[in-house]
Amino acid sequence: MNQLYTALGQPRSHRRWPFLLAAPLLLASLPAWALTGELSLTGTGVGMLAVAIFVLAYVLVIGEEKLQMRKSKPVLVAAGIIWGLIGWVYMHNGMSAASAHAFRMTLLEFTELMLFLLVAMTYINAMEERRVFDTLRSWMLRKGFTYRALFWLTGGLAFVLSPIADNLTTALLMCAVITKVAEGDNRFINLACINIVIAANAGGAFSPFGDITTLMVWQAGLVEFQQFFILFLPALVNFLLPAVIMSLFIKDTQPQGVYEDVWLKRGARRIVLLFLLTVATAVLCHTLLGLPPVLGMMTGLGYLQFFGYYLRRSLPRSLERKRVRYSRRGDNKKLAQLGSVVPFDIFGRVARAEWDTLLFFYGVVMCVGGLGFMGYLGLLSEALYGGWDATWANITLGAVSALVDNIPVMFAVLTMEPDMSQGHWLLITLTAGVGGSLLSIGSAAGVAVMGHARGAYTFMGHLRWMPVILLGYIASILVHLWLNAASFAG
Repeated sequence: MNQLYTALGQPRSHRRWPFLLAAPLLLASLPAWALTGELSLTGTGVGMLAVAIFVLAYVLVIGEEKLQMRKSKPVLVAAGIIWGLIGWVYMHNGMSAASAHAFRMTLLEFTELMLFLLVAMTYINAMEERRVFDTLRSWMLRKGFTYRALFWLTGGLAFVLSPIADNLTTALLMCAVITKVAEGDNRFINLACINIVIAANAGGAFSPFGDITTLMVWQAGLVEFQQFFILFLPALVNFLLPAVIMSLFIKDTQPQGVYEDVWLKRGARRIVLLFLLTVATAVLCHTLLGLPPVLGMMTGLGYLQFFGYYLRRSLPRSLERKRVRYSRRGDNKKLAQLGSVVPFDIFGRVARAEWDTLLFFYGVVMCVGGLGFMGYLGLLSEALYGGWDATWANITLGAVSALVDNIPVMFAVLTMEPDMSQGHWLLITLTAGVGGSLLSIGSAAGVAVMGHARGAYTFMGHLRWMPVILLGYIASILVHLWLNAASFAG
């Protein structure tokens, strides 16, 4: 285990998602997944009760649409019960300090994740308030893109951007565009969001910076940086096959939205640039300083706060200049628009973050962390690699990641250190990355998009297309096994 820690590098405090930055961010969480309790509870009544509670919570999450109950509620309660059971057992064995330490490490993992996501959501909300997405929607309507063209455009951009910007952030940005362009058409939004999630997860699978799992494997020294790119074609197949089938069910007509002359609010372009600067800061924090990317994200939130301060203080002067200019031109339309200008409120943008999604993340992270501490993740990994062929084990774990999340699954594999060829390490990287697309709750991208497109993109809406997504999953594996057969030797 110490050798694994050395290979994985230094501080790990965190967990998966948002993106280029998010990737590094997750390394911080490794200690939490590494914590396996001194007491194995997998064969006890307490352990089985914890699993049953986790399963029940997920059943309630799945029924969110029918029950009209937010998905965060059941996992929050489940997390409390699971860790309560752990604390009770360890207290009676005189080991309360061990369970408390494990809980704090898991909580630290979530805290970094939450702050990272909070900044990303705040920037997206700020861009929405400054009408960036409304302007993009207006441009798309003016260009006359059909639903089918929009489906391919957003999916293609998600696949191209996610290797650089991480699957979570890419999915959120594309989802924001789709919900604006096709506002009110829930059927199309559902299909487009499924396509975006698949594309973002597939694009992140062939780049060390596209997903946390790829970063973990790279940092462990098991696959060289350039070797990840042989997964490009399998990942492309994983995206294209379901996309082609789903596109046949999309009407080739234009959105019903009426074109309107949308104007960007003051500072909109500069906020976009600040977001890019924030991403760059987070990446540099990890690559140059070896610090968690969340530091760069929080620094970026400071950029936005300072800019918001500037916008507020300079608003009266800016309005007066524009009023004089428009009066000279006789531009009554723009003069009228000045009356609707409001100051930029940074804390209003923070408040509009998708808190249900953030709390759902907390519940899932704590539940899985608790089950891992009980020994279930290690037990699963041992059962698969101890009794199965590595190929089938990796394929199965990829499917499991749709339920459990790929981060703990990948860390369990790294902890086991099975004797596998480079081809098999690339296979588990691929399956863990794209396996989460099988369910909407199987990846950070899916969960975040569910929160953003609430009511349009749902668990059941995604589940109806799982057979098609499964075809892409199987096809990508077959392409990898055939195309990269030489990497399985040895």
